[in-house]
Amino acid sequence: MDVSVRRRAADAALAVLLFAVMVAELAGPPADPGERPATLPAYLLAAAVTLPVALHRAYPAPVVLAVAAAVVAYGVGAWAAFPGWSVFALVFLVGLHAGRRTGALAFGVLTAALAAALALAPSVRGSASTWLTCMLALTCAWLAAGSIATLRDRARRLEAEREDRARQAVTEDRLRIARELHDVVAHAMSVVAVQAGVAHHVIDARPDLAKEAIGTVETSTRAALVEMRRLLGVLRADDQPGAALTPPPGLAAVPALVAQLRDAGLTVRLRVEGEATLPDGVDLSAYRVVQEGLTNALRHGGPAADVLIRHTPGAVELSVTDDGRPGPAPEHEPGHGLAGMRERVAVYGGTLTAGPRPGGGFALAVTLPYGTRVAA
Repeated sequence: MDVSVRRRAADAALAVLLFAVMVAELAGPPADPGERPATLPAYLLAAAVTLPVALHRAYPAPVVLAVAAAVVAYGVGAWAAFPGWSVFALVFLVGLHAGRRTGALAFGVLTAALAAALALAPSVRGSASTWLTCMLALTCAWLAAGSIATLRDRARRLEAEREDRARQAVTEDRLRIARELHDVVAHAMSVVAVQAGVAHHVIDARPDLAKEAIGTVETSTRAALVEMRRLLGVLRADDQPGAALTPPPGLAAVPALVAQLRDAGLTVRLRVEGEATLPDGVDLSAYRVVQEGLTNALRHGGPAADVLIRHTPGAVELSVTDDGRPGPAPEHEPGHGLAGMRERVAVYGGTLTAGPRPGGGFALAVTLPYGTRVAA
C-alpha cells in the first residue's frame, strides 16, 4: 500500500474513533444536571467536530475553521461529551503536519473557539479550573507538535546531508577510478604503439626482433587487462561481494614496471634511496607518478630515462628525467597525464614540478608527504 494511502487511512480511522467516543458519551445519561440530553443536532455537531480531522493534511486551514465553528455551536447547546479531545488532537496534528505558521493559526483559532464554547455555558463547564485545564492541554498539544516537527525536520536534514556525502564519496571514487583507468590505458597504449612501430619496421629484415616486440605488446596488454579488471571489480563489488580483487600496485612494483619499459625499448636507470612503509594511498599515487613519467618518456622523450625514489622522514621524493626532446611529439596531442598527477599530489599536500631540462630532455619531480617516520 502506498504511503499516502496509509496516511489517509490512519487519519480517517482517528477521526472515526474520536466521533465514536463522542457518540458513546452522548448516548449515556448526562453527567451534570445542567447538561441537556443528546438530540439529533448534537450528533450532527459531534460529526462536524470530529470527522473533518481526517482531512487535516490536505486542507488544514479550512478544517480548523470548520471545527472551530462547530465547537462554538456545540457549546451553545450545552450537551454532554464536550469535544475537548477532538480539539486537542486537531491542534497537535495540524502543528505536526502543516508547518509552524499554520500550526500557530490552528492553536489560536481553536483556543478562541474552545474558550468561547466554555463561556457560553458557564453553569455547566465554565469553572476556572476547567478553563485552565483546557488551555493548558491545548498549549501542551501545540508545543509537543512543534517539538516533534523540529526533530523530524532535523532528522530529514541529517538524512539528506548523509545522502549528499554518500553521493559525493561515490563521485570522488569514480573520479579516482577514472584516473586509474587513464594511467593504465595510457601506459599500455604507449608501450603498444612503440612496440607495434618497431615490429612494423623490422618485420621483414629482423623477424626475431619483430617477434620480441610483439611479445612485449602481448605482455603489456595482458597486464593492462588485469589492472582494468581490478578497477572495474571495485565498481562491481556490490553485485559480486565475493569477487577477489588484486591489491593496487605500489613502489614495490616499480622494478617490474622498469623491466617492462626496458623491454619496450626505453633504457631506464632506477635508484632507490632509503626505505619506508608508505600508506596505501600514497604508495599507489607514487607508483602512478613514476608510471606516468616513464610513459611520457617512452612516448615523447629520448632513449633513456632516470628514476630516483628517495625516502625522507615523513615524505617520499620522486624524480623522473629523460634526455630527449621535451614536450609532446608532433603527431600527439597533449593529454591529461600531468593534470592527473597534479591532482594526485594535491590530495596529499605534496608538490610537483615539471618542465624542460636546461641541457635537453624533460624532468618531473614530486614530493608526497605522509607524516610517518622513515624505517631505519
